[in-house]
Amino acid sequence: MASILVVDDELSMREFLTILLEKEGYGVRAAADGKSALALLEAQPFDLVISDIRMPGMTGLELLARSKPLRPETGVIMITAFASPDDAVTAMKNGAFDYITKPFNVDEIRSVVRAAMKKRPTAGTVPEDGFAEIIGRSPEMMKIFDMITKIAPTPANVLIYGESGTGKELVAQAIHNRSRVAANPFVPITCSAIPESLLESELFGHVKGSFTGTIADKAGLFQQADRGTAFLDEIGELTPIIQTKLLRVLQEREFMPVGSTRTRQVNVRIIAATNRVLEQEIISGRFREDLYYRLAVVPIRVPPLRERIGDVPLRVDHFLKKYSTLLGKEVQTISSYGMEVLMQYDFPGNVRELENIIERGVALESSNIILPENLILSLHRQEKTGPVRSATAAEPLFVAARDEDELFARGLEEVLQRVEKEMILHALARADNSKMRAADLLKLSFRSLRYKTKKHDID
Repeated sequence: MASILVVDDELSMREFLTILLEKEGYGVRAAADGKSALALLEAQPFDLVISDIRMPGMTGLELLARSKPLRPETGVIMITAFASPDDAVTAMKNGAFDYITKPFNVDEIRSVVRAAMKKRPTAGTVPEDGFAEIIGRSPEMMKIFDMITKIAPTPANVLIYGESGTGKELVAQAIHNRSRVAANPFVPITCSAIPESLLESELFGHVKGSFTGTIADKAGLFQQADRGTAFLDEIGELTPIIQTKLLRVLQEREFMPVGSTRTRQVNVRIIAATNRVLEQEIISGRFREDLYYRLAVVPIRVPPLRERIGDVPLRVDHFLKKYSTLLGKEVQTISSYGMEVLMQYDFPGNVRELENIIERGVALESSNIILPENLILSLHRQEKTGPVRSATAAEPLFVAARDEDELFARGLEEVLQRVEKEMILHALARADNSKMRAADLLKLSFRSLRYKTKKHDID
């Protein structure tokens, strides 16, 4: 789903363009001034910006000049009620796609937007350097793409670390696909998924008769991956004995199958991954320091989704297409309110959780657009620094009035409004600023809470 940022200081124009563009199937965010728009552009990529020129504070032309270095791939359409040849020339010189004067008709804006979209690469999947395996255009992911390009042609071992569900195996696959051994096997193994008693055999293989039930020789991971790449996921789960044997493979390029007395030579690149902090595991004595340095010749950190929230719309678009096809549905997009919910969520389960949310949303949705009520988010959320301060019996959550005189001086309406605002603020703090969870706490619909936050000027 292509994304558009609408910037105009007039509420009526923002609402008009938002409704029009959402009906056309675009995901739309709106900003009331240039400063807010620039903050949104820093937080996430957009396919197109439609901005008024004359606005208080930062003008549309200033926004254009500052946004192009930040998001050079984003198209910009300038609109104004004050037609000026100088403004038009300045806008086009600074990289605007088009310049439209108000009043404009619906067909005109549709036509210009479609033309601008045709000039853009297909949103959300493959960057120009061809990373089809990994969806993302955030600055964090671009750094990873650059690192993959640099190290893939070398035989250096790689340690990929990050939280569960961030896509570490996809990064490993991308490294292999761009290596000089891309035509040879890529053999993955999840160390924690295999019982300790069988892991040595799975990694190094065994010979016939080495233990009960072995009626034939079996090739292990390293033999299967010879002249290719072995991917060891959850490397931090290895026992000390297996760590020692793996170190020998890395140092001597040889191993000994279980039950054998002969070593076998192997030429394999090892990419390992972990969601643990191996430096702490070394300090605690659970992981060998010499093995760590052999594995982490090139360390790559895959950031959690909450640190690259700008990639969420691209991922949503990909998963919508995937599960609409798999589930036989015609769900084509997600509502702007639904996208806002996702953009405010911290995704403790990362990309894997987002995929689960969209799959469930597609399955539950009966129309062609996912609404917020069909986005079921996890109730288990990560703790962040600065937890919400709990009130004690001697410390009220909030005070409507200091005494009876003030209470009646304020009057019922003012007191109720004050209590409502304080309760919303407290619910947002309790819900880690997620409006969806705050609405649940307050027993309100998402739309009702959104209306009330706007009424009380709560961001």
